[in-house]
Amino acid sequence: MSYILPSLPYSYNALEPFFDEKTMKIHHTKHHQNYINNTNAILEKTTFSSLSIDELMSIFNEIILEKKNLLRNNAGGHINHSFFWKSLKLGTVLTNDLKIEIEKQFGTIDRFKEQFESVALNHFGSGWVWLVNQNGVLSIVSTINQDNPLMGKLISNTYGYPIIGLDLWEHAYYLKYQNRRLDYIKAFWNVVNWEEASDRLQK
Repeated sequence: MSYILPSLPYSYNALEPFFDEKTMKIHHTKHHQNYINNTNAILEKTTFSSLSIDELMSIFNEIILEKKNLLRNNAGGHINHSFFWKSLKLGTVLTNDLKIEIEKQFGTIDRFKEQFESVALNHFGSGWVWLVNQNGVLSIVSTINQDNPLMGKLISNTYGYPIIGLDLWEHAYYLKYQNRRLDYIKAFWNVVNWEEASDRLQK
């Protein structure tokens, strides 16, 4: 199996003015495509080449390959971005089931957003910030580079099933926001696909 670039469920300008068209196009067709190309090259002629990306993540800690760290970065980049594109949509609202769970864990929606923003802003360098389901408990975590919580604690230093995630690499925002990472983080709330997040809560 060779991984292929998934189509976006919207046009490149669909998230304007919060996420700009130029960034979205480069991010999708250049950065994500590069992660896929590298992953396919690493896995070619290995016993792992027939696995879906989700299956690959589920056994990542058991994989023994000379280029495992390279695979970690690139396969992680593929699954993270595939997740990210589905996480974005204008005009959705926070559903009651997810709202209840967030308020149970964080007190209020505003407190949840403040904590998410704080973790994202204080994450040094490239990486991701996530809302994850850790055995029925919602937690905010961050991962370095292209690590994903599904890789497990031994690899990503955290764990859980992702509900929402935000790309903190500069290529995700620098054309529009330059060094204003907080502005980018706050803009994210306008494009969170809460319907998708609610569906993930049920898994």
